[in-house]
Formats: sequence, structure tokens, C-alpha cells
Amino acid sequence: MSSQTYEDYWVLTLEYTDFNNEKFLKTLKICVNFIDKNANIPYSAEKYKVLQEEVLAEVPKSSSDIKNQLASTRKAINQLVKLGFINTYLNSYNPETLEYLKARTNRKRQSILSKIIYRYASFNCSVSETSNLHQLNFLIKTLVELGKLSREEIIALMLVDIEKVQKGYLDETEIKNYVTKANQINFLERKYNQIQYLINILNKLDDIVFVENTLYFEDDAKNIFGDDFKGEKRIRDPYLHRIYKNQLKDESKTFFGDEKCMVEKLAYPVLIASHIKPFIIAEENEAYDPENGILLSRNLDALFDLGYITFEHSGKITCAKELSDEIKESLKKYTLSKDFLTDKRKNYLDFHKQNVFEKKHQKAKK
Repeated sequence: MSSQTYEDYWVLTLEYTDFNNEKFLKTLKICVNFIDKNANIPYSAEKYKVLQEEVLAEVPKSSSDIKNQLASTRKAINQLVKLGFINTYLNSYNPETLEYLKARTNRKRQSILSKIIYRYASFNCSVSETSNLHQLNFLIKTLVELGKLSREEIIALMLVDIEKVQKGYLDETEIKNYVTKANQINFLERKYNQIQYLINILNKLDDIVFVENTLYFEDDAKNIFGDDFKGEKRIRDPYLHRIYKNQLKDESKTFFGDEKCMVEKLAYPVLIASHIKPFIIAEENEAYDPENGILLSRNLDALFDLGYITFEHSGKITCAKELSDEIKESLKKYTLSKDFLTDKRKNYLDFHKQNVFEKKHQKAKK
């Protein structure tokens, strides 16, 4: 596979990641009302422009730059098309869309959203471009076939040209091949945002759940983990998490004079408070313990979170053999500064090495 081919598949961007908030619902309502009023008017760039202006007037953007405002507005409208709420060319919307707008609770909207996305979502669609390819339908049918999907396998699915898979899902051998391809082309690093968008959507759907970074149908998760499996889906306390991240920022600033990635020593605009012992399985006293964290860049956080790298007591990075030689070589120059390697953090790193890094690659050998 060439380095360009995968760019055409599963192209997903989201203006809104919360589908229950006022801005999302207001934008959707404006689009529905616009379609009702203008359904008989053929699609044109002018028609699209009028809708953009209506949305922008009612749902203003934070940017003062009109070009950025219009770009965000177009992204928001296209999101509604990609997810299946409204149809290409702005002449119709799907019947469940009205149910979604009328729903009085987030829980009811979740069920309607699941139906809309399963039936209609197509990441190849836009306001002016139609497509019959339904990526999330394909993903869920693959989940039916395999019973579970690891985060790594979900990422690999984004490389699939589903038009060429006649049966509508991948089997176990096929998905392993795509995982290999994803690793070979460094897909995780190239498409971090799109991957996060997809995970965000999956977290909103009915009857499927993530347990320890693996996607299951809810009934299957109960059979495997017992009725208490939802305890694995710990929800972060936003205030405690903010304090936890601030403590890591302060720790970084103490040693570097600025808030920097503790490994790359660079002041990225976005830094992730990455848990060492995963939050989902951490005890209450560990979940917001700053020594159970490292302040990392997005790329390093993703590699660490997925078990592709871990850290030794010396701070040296240990890489999984699945990583490309290019990535391994680039990581050689970095270490986790000894200033952060407290005894307690080393204990957490031992847990990560044994239960995230090594456990992941033991599974991969089976």
C-alpha cells in the first residue's frame, strides 16, 4: 500500500464532539428548518452559502476571523451530513433526525443517534458529494463477526476501502493484516485527530462499550466481566482531573522553567496528562495521583497509552517491535528525565511495563 492511498479512506472531522450540547442541537435545527423551507430549490453554491450565513448568525463562532468562522460553520454542516442527520445537496433529512431533535433526554438521543449512524453515516459524504459507503456500519458488522475489537484494530479499520470488501466486514486474518499495514505507515501518528473523532463517536453508541480499550457488545462484556463490568468505565471527575494535570504542569515547570513534555522537553501547545497505570483500572487513590502520570506530547501519549512504548527505571524508552525502525530511531534521543523518576513513579512504570506493554504484545503473539 502506498503512503497516499489510505488518505482517501475514513476521512472524518468533527466540529462538535458533544452531540447533546446547545450548539450542536441548534445547528441541526437550523439545517432542518432550512431544508423544509428550501427543499424545492435545486442545490447550488449560493443555496449552501445562505445556509452557512443562517447558521453563523444563530450559532456564532469564537474566532473573530470571518474566514475561520465560515470554515467552522461549513465543518459543522458537513458533520451533520457525514453522520447521517441530513442528506447531500441539502434537500432532505432522515426521519430519525426529527426524533432526535424532539428527544427530551440524552439517553433517548443516544438510542436515536445509534440508529442514525448505523443506517446512514458515511464519512465520504459532504454537502456536495454523495456516497453509499457506510464505514460505521462496516465496523459494527466486523464487531459482530469478531466479538471484540481492540483500539489498535479499530484504528486499522480506518484503512479499509470498504467498497472492495463485498461481505461487508473483515475476518480475523484480514484485520491482522490491516493492523500490520497501519503500523508500517505510522497511521497512528498521521491521523491522531481523526482516530480520536472515531473513538468519540463509538463511545456515544448504544449497546457497545469499551472495557480496557477494547470494544464489546454490552451483553458480551457482561458475560466476560460480570454485571459489574461498567465499573471499568470509570468517568473522570473533571475537577480532580484538572488538579491532577495542573500538578503535572507545575512539576514540569519546576524542572524546565516552563510547561513542557517531560520526555521531549518541548513546550507543545497541547500536552496530555498521561496515566501510567491506566485510569480505567486505577484505584481511587491512584486515579488522580500525579506520580501516576507523565506530561507528554500527543504522539508520545498515544504510543504510551496503546502500549507501543514504555519507560525503564533509567528513563530510557523501550519500543515495541511493531514500531517502524524510523520511529524507533527518532525515539532513541529521548528519555524520561531522572528528575521525574521517583520511587513511586517507578512502581507505576513497572505496572505499565508488565500489564500494558508486555501484556499487549503477549496477546499479539497468540
